[in-house]
This record gives sequence, structure tokens and C-alpha cells, in this order.
Amino acid sequence: MGLNLNDKKAVVAEVSAQVANAQTIVVAEYRGIEVGDLTVLRKKARESGVYLRVLKNTLVRRAVADTAFAGLAEHMVGPLIYSVSADPVAAAKVLNDFAKTNDKLVLKAGSYAGKVMDKAGVQALASIPSRDELLAKLLGVMKAPVSGFAVAMGALAKKREAEGAAA
Repeated sequence: MGLNLNDKKAVVAEVSAQVANAQTIVVAEYRGIEVGDLTVLRKKARESGVYLRVLKNTLVRRAVADTAFAGLAEHMVGPLIYSVSADPVAAAKVLNDFAKTNDKLVLKAGSYAGKVMDKAGVQALASIPSRDELLAKLLGVMKAPVSGFAVAMGALAKKREAEGAAA
């Protein structure tokens, strides 16, 4: 049974709200994926903070009209699953990781920072470390000199203790 006009308006409003906060939208064709696999994908998306839904293309076109994602409208053809995230990398990473293990999910296109990307662009975006990973690496780099100095001071203290005990 199709959606009535009020239901369609509600879907467009919901998607518009998600798009307003989004930095990235990725679309993929999901033809032939089993329900159990789709459930696993949705669970991974929830854990990553990604809005993931199968939607009517015409409703999404209306939701993204007059936004930075309007260029993506020409790729909205066929049975698509939409991945929307405020994190620039999360939407691409969730779909790309799932597509590696399930050949029935085919990445189609994406949009980030007002630019439309093809499949290769989405895969390149997915390969970028997340913000948390980058912060952890930065912290490790900042902590290395201090911890190295502490280790050197500890070794010097042990050496002096050994010299003092031998004398």
C-alpha cells in the first residue's frame, strides 16, 4: 500500500531534518540483499551514528532540493538505500565496509562538501580515518616526547642507584 500525502510530507520533513545536519550522503543499490544482512547493516549504521533508510527517490529529491546535496539527485535511480551522517566519513565507511563483504550492495554515488562523488570517490572518503582515530594519533604524537623523557629519567635514576650500591 502506498503512502498518502500526509505520510509523504512526514517522510520529506524527516529526511530534510537529517540532511540539514548532514555533511555526507552516500547512496547504494541494495537489490537482492537478504533481510538478515540488511538488519546487520542497520545495526552497524546505528552504532556509527548514521541515518540509514530505504526511501522513495522522488521524496529524497524533494528533501535535498535547494541544499548542497542537490547534485546527487541525478544518481537517485533504482532501488537505493540512503546513508546520511553528520560525521564526514561515517556514512561512506559503513556502506563501503558492508559492500566489501556483501557483493549485492553496490555503491552508486555520494556527496560531501557540496561535491558529488562517484563510487571511487566514496571509497576514497571511506578510507580516511575517523575524527576519533585522528585525535588518538595526535595525542600519541604529543605524548611521545614526554613519555620518552620519563623513560630516560627512570633509566638514569636506576643507573645512579646501581652505581651508589656498588660503591
